[in-house]
Amino acid sequence: MSYGNQFKAHTQLKLSPFFERTSRLNESQEWRRWSGYLAATNYELTHENEYFAIRTKAALLDITPLYKYIIEGPDAQRFLDRMVTRNIGICKVGQVMYTPWCDEDGKQIDDGTIQRLSDQKFRITSAEPNLEWIEYNAAGMDLSILDDSYTTAALAIQGPNSRTILNAVASDSLNNLKFFWMMETRFGDIPVSISRTGYTGDLGYEIWMNPKDALTVWDLLLDSGKPYSITPTGLHALDMARIEAGLILLDVDYISSRHAIIESRKSSPYELGLGWAVKMKK
Repeated sequence: MSYGNQFKAHTQLKLSPFFERTSRLNESQEWRRWSGYLAATNYELTHENEYFAIRTKAALLDITPLYKYIIEGPDAQRFLDRMVTRNIGICKVGQVMYTPWCDEDGKQIDDGTIQRLSDQKFRITSAEPNLEWIEYNAAGMDLSILDDSYTTAALAIQGPNSRTILNAVASDSLNNLKFFWMMETRFGDIPVSISRTGYTGDLGYEIWMNPKDALTVWDLLLDSGKPYSITPTGLHALDMARIEAGLILLDVDYISSRHAIIESRKSSPYELGLGWAVKMKK
């Protein structure tokens, strides 16, 4: 016997723009807190099908809870080059870079991606809220900082069928989109940005959009993905995939230097296997 999902509850947690869909699909009713949002742990009673969707089919994940900030202005590149360990000076428009950032002693605070949206405009994602720290370090620079966390919704579509599904929906082909690059396209009349990025180690993409378009985009992807076994996927399966891929997670694989109580709990990027992302000459 199956029961219709009539999920109704009062919560102090934030609800993603996709929640109207994810709550109805979550048969397990297992949820996790992610950056103050209610996020699905598993949609089914166990995570196995969702994990294998990542590896053999296509998985659809709501990643809206990521913190997102827009840095824009004449000094945006100079500021980010000082703030993070990567060389942002070589980041081209349309390129995405993964990077850690550290405190004044070289101990890691957080890690995330930087998207170069235009010559003077960047979007940075992070696991923890970093707005105050970014503003503090940008003092005296000619730039603006916008918290984009609530004004941009995001989905990840991961797995070997992900490109085929996106090509069926997008107005432009993704066949030539390189790893850690992004493009602007449309799903019908809806403008979206698509980056070839993810947290699974598999072929995958992340889709960035206006929250008002979230439900339409979700429906388009699920409808077009049915022939390719697209599967709504929760954080449990994502955790397994990122561990297999050797991708680190804040508060699991390391503690932010801002929160470490004793010095020995702090880590440098070198200690976390991220020495390749530290550019001393830039």
